[in-house]
Amino acid sequence: MRPPISQSPALTQQQKKSMAEIQESFISHLIELRDRLIRSIVAVIVIFLGLVSWARDIYTLLAKPMLAALPQGGQMIATDVAGAFFVPMKVTLMLAFLIALPYVLYQAWAFVAPGLYAHEKRLTLPLLVSSVILFFTGMAFAYFIVFPTVFVFVNKFAPEGVAVMTDIDKYLSFVMSTFLAFGMTFEVPVIVIVLVMTGMVTVSKLKEVRPYVVVGAFVVGAIFTPPDVLSQFLLAVPLWLLYELGIIVAGFISKPAKETPLSDGQA
Repeated sequence: MRPPISQSPALTQQQKKSMAEIQESFISHLIELRDRLIRSIVAVIVIFLGLVSWARDIYTLLAKPMLAALPQGGQMIATDVAGAFFVPMKVTLMLAFLIALPYVLYQAWAFVAPGLYAHEKRLTLPLLVSSVILFFTGMAFAYFIVFPTVFVFVNKFAPEGVAVMTDIDKYLSFVMSTFLAFGMTFEVPVIVIVLVMTGMVTVSKLKEVRPYVVVGAFVVGAIFTPPDVLSQFLLAVPLWLLYELGIIVAGFISKPAKETPLSDGQA
């Protein structure tokens, strides 16, 4: 028997109300996302404007490892017409973003946190903070350890009569790619922990694939570093050691599987 016609409009109104609530919630989330993006961009711009007066000094600090490794009489050059102006500005903008990164990540956290469960918040926040610290540690490792070692090693092989003069724009591209490579490399422990905590892999499985990880570490080092053995080694070894660190930490924080007690008959 067909239901009364009077019930159909009531159901339609309920559906319309539900659709309106979903649409309103979606729009409010978009507005909140826009506001938080604007706050993040404004924070970067304000810091950039505060640092722009020291743009030349900031670039000099970034170029210090290369300048110290250049032979006597060597110098850096700008082959582009506006390179001497724009390159220091790019470096200053990068530094402004790094300084504002904690605030930017806080805005991202404040946006997604209301939709997370309590146990997800307990896992996400420490991992987020650890990721930032490890990324900065990777950049520091590249600046203080890799750059001085690699630049001295490479410049020693300059043939006699060849003046070593590095273009500042190409140097910036090299530094940015190296910072990114080592920053992502130092994120390996966090990636390993997340994989274990989400149940995608087990600690025992990670130990089984260790030989493949070692080989992969040297492949990554060959791809993302200059074509010399030393820089590849300086990226591959930390990548492997950080993978081992991730396994150790994941083994401590992961919950061991509960053993099913044996019955008297099974014993």
